Amino acid sequence: MTRRDVIGRYRGSLLGVAWSFLNPLLMLGVYTFVFGAVFQSRWPERSIVHSKIEFVLILFAGIIIHSLMADCLTRAPTIILSHVNYVKKVVFPLEILPIVVLLSALFHAVISTLVLLAAILIIAGSVPITVITLPFVLIPYLAGIAGFAWFLASLGVFLRDTGQVVGVVTTLLMFIAPIFFPLTNVPSDFRILILMNPITWFVETARDVLLWGVWPDVVSLVTAGCIGISVAYLGLWWFQKTREGFSDVL
Repeated sequence: MTRRDVIGRYRGSLLGVAWSFLNPLLMLGVYTFVFGAVFQSRWPERSIVHSKIEFVLILFAGIIIHSLMADCLTRAPTIILSHVNYVKKVVFPLEILPIVVLLSALFHAVISTLVLLAAILIIAGSVPITVITLPFVLIPYLAGIAGFAWFLASLGVFLRDTGQVVGVVTTLLMFIAPIFFPLTNVPSDFRILILMNPITWFVETARDVLLWGVWPDVVSLVTAGCIGISVAYLGLWWFQKTREGFSDVL
């Protein structure tokens, strides 16, 4: 189902699934022109190489983490609504539908990450060995996203405005996360707001392992894992508790 979802996104286009590679390449080119050539932005904390594109790589890494969450959660509220036949006519494990959306988003995130690593290799000459720890950073993130996806998939059946609200919230989370700016640039009075953003830790840690060769903190990883599993459990519990009412509403 994940394969069908990925292919279905590009059905009818001339290049097909090749767009999953071309999209991040094109976006990286746009970011390079806008932030590197036009704004000449710099990341004051650290430097990969002394190049105009270093800010773009840092920005792109943060956008990948956010997009993984946003792509899944913005689709979750309508996933049951778009598969009404599975609810009414077929005995089907509905709980896998949000996971299909999550795996589809993960596929595109992996492609974007490969593009990012290729750019780092070309510009910096090497890729940090800490890249091998990225899956351990993403596992609790994916668990948390799955939990919210289950919750939103259920809520979207009963409250059709959920999708509109989620779109606004995911955009807000992007701008109050250290994606376009370093955390140290935020005034101390507002820094707690950034730290409360659930994606902030994952954005910062993913950049550490992808760009700067910093090993993730084991205690923080375990804590994130416990929180992610708890969110996933609660989301699945809510979904299973409310699924009996899907057929009545639909």
